[in-house]
Amino acid sequence: MNEKAITAVATSIRSLSMDAIQKANSGHPGTPLGAAEVAAVLYGEILKHNPADSKWADRDRFVLSAGHGSMLLYSILHLSGYKVTLDDIKSFRQVGSNCPGHPEYGMTDGVECTAGPLGQGVSMAVGMALAESMLAARFNTANHKIVNHYTYSLVGEGCLEEGVSSEACSLAGTLKLGKLIVFYDENRISIDGSTDITFSEDIAKRYEAYGWQVLKGSMYKPAEILKLTEKAKKCTDKPTLIMLKSVIGYSAPKAGTADVHGAALGAEGVKAAKKFLGLPEDKDFTVLPEAYEYFNSKKASFAAAEEAWNEEFDAWSKENPKLRAEWDAYFSDSETAEVPDVEFSATDKMATRAAGGKVLNMMAQRYGNLTGGSADLAGPNKTELKDCGGIYSPANRTGRTIEFGIREFAMSAVCSGMRLHGGLRPFCATFLVFADYLRPQ
Repeated sequence: MNEKAITAVATSIRSLSMDAIQKANSGHPGTPLGAAEVAAVLYGEILKHNPADSKWADRDRFVLSAGHGSMLLYSILHLSGYKVTLDDIKSFRQVGSNCPGHPEYGMTDGVECTAGPLGQGVSMAVGMALAESMLAARFNTANHKIVNHYTYSLVGEGCLEEGVSSEACSLAGTLKLGKLIVFYDENRISIDGSTDITFSEDIAKRYEAYGWQVLKGSMYKPAEILKLTEKAKKCTDKPTLIMLKSVIGYSAPKAGTADVHGAALGAEGVKAAKKFLGLPEDKDFTVLPEAYEYFNSKKASFAAAEEAWNEEFDAWSKENPKLRAEWDAYFSDSETAEVPDVEFSATDKMATRAAGGKVLNMMAQRYGNLTGGSADLAGPNKTELKDCGGIYSPANRTGRTIEFGIREFAMSAVCSGMRLHGGLRPFCATFLVFADYLRPQ
């Protein structure tokens, strides 16, 4: 790893972020200034991705769960070669901008999901990791692994305080989603001050109790971040939380305080931060040449990774024409079997939930990518899928009935992540009185 280049990328992330937020006079500089290194290492050295094709099916996924720090994501997307221009960054938070205040799915190239409400991003990442495992079990063969990628997420203090992340991460541990790796930007600051006010539990022990592997390091040691990620990948039966000690708003005059979380630094603050970083104080939106050069040197290897997968996919398709047809149906939401409609008459005496269960099972037979379940209510909700592989579990990744447990909010977020991943059509169910638990998602 070229640590000098990674440092140039991290410095450029800070430069673009502070200037975009200052120009907009709105935004959250704390996260991009404090966590620039993990973004630089992730997009430069860790992710399997090709910025020239953000929809590559077997790309690694990254979810910025701390979506208020959106300039971190926009900056690294620009630097690494996604369709985010410098002019886009200069129009941060403006009407019609390609860089809105929070990442918006379908608006900005390279953004995997809409993130902002804390805890929901990492919960959707759980769904993406679940989808990867399910599709891998369905389509991989002894000769070819065409589904083989990781899901990463960056969380902050707020994400880990929200209940939805607790629900989802508990489920991820139970399901042994070993290809889920979450980075924790551990700065111990929130809007009202130190998190000691409200947040005193031992996070490492909590996640270990969930069934996760927990690793610890520093945000400001790129080689250590890479080494910890490599260790995380070796743990195949547990998701991993990598706790990275950091300083919110690193380089700014008010670094380490709540004041730097959610407001522009001010002209003097920006000037002081640039001086600290060795950037020209009288120039805005500086990108160090080494940062562009680094990612330009990566273009060929990024493209080669996708090309190698395309060759693998073509070979798999020739060997498995029926599976290929099924793959195409999964990713286009097309029928995989001709199944007649369920019919009812006006004289049928049947509870609506029972009728719904019959229709659901008919649809599951017609569409092979239909999967899902309920929040510990499979019996009352009639959501168990018959003859569809049984219950999804660590021992049975092909099962299409998912037991979400009593986790309504996480259930909805996980299903959203599964859908955003692609290839699956998830559903979830609960009693109507619990519907408001799902509504935020």
